[in-house]
Amino acid sequence: SAPGPARPGTKRLPRAIVVGVKKGGTRAVLEFIRVHPEVRALGTEPHFFDRNYHRGLEWYRSLMPRTLDSQITVEKTPSYFVTKEAPRRIFNMSRDTKLIVVVRNPVTRAISDYTQTLSKKPDIPTFEGLTFRNRSLGLVDTSWNAIRIGMYAVHLESWLQYFPLSQIHFVSGEKLITDPAGEMGKVQDFLGIKRVITDKHFYFNKTKGFPCLKKSESSGLPRCLGKSKGRTHVQIDPEVIEQLRDFYRPYNIKFYETVGQDFRWE
Repeated sequence: SAPGPARPGTKRLPRAIVVGVKKGGTRAVLEFIRVHPEVRALGTEPHFFDRNYHRGLEWYRSLMPRTLDSQITVEKTPSYFVTKEAPRRIFNMSRDTKLIVVVRNPVTRAISDYTQTLSKKPDIPTFEGLTFRNRSLGLVDTSWNAIRIGMYAVHLESWLQYFPLSQIHFVSGEKLITDPAGEMGKVQDFLGIKRVITDKHFYFNKTKGFPCLKKSESSGLPRCLGKSKGRTHVQIDPEVIEQLRDFYRPYNIKFYETVGQDFRWE
């Protein structure tokens, strides 16, 4: 599209970052929050604190949308949550950064992750083959990223070395589908902005199986997430699912206890 008049405002480093998790619902959170007049969000994932850190903060700032003094800049890169160096690097940028983590049932998340990879690389091994180091002994392969990401309690420890829990907000990926306005209400409270995004912004899309925006940030037209969202998951042997539930249970319990919130993934 032709460049419009230059936007007023200044490019600023983000005051809030959606740091995770992959296949949790981060894109939905970003698309929903950017409807808010006090939020300006970067549409693409900059991967600054994991892959592009060597480019420096000024490079990072140059990617950001222009904001007015009253607006908050937000970016999202879900891989930050599992990147060892990310908490320290973000802390060094600003210890006041607000962090948003979108989590969902780790078993469903792993299957969703695998489904996405399979759509790009149809010749990868089976889900079961990648999940276990030894299936008969029930030994789960924690080196496989799709499994590892869901060990939320483990990754969270790195963040808590730098940020207090009060600066981290956890969004339920499940509730984001069943009650988007409720979950987004809490996100707005966390960011310290008025609750502008409410029930009237959403309608449920039966084909996709999740909520869509009635009006998007850029136009008055309804806005649903892209084709890659709402994919039908690969069918997995119920026994494998049961073994994975057992594997994740202690991590889930520790996560609930740490964040003081029960996500009811059982």
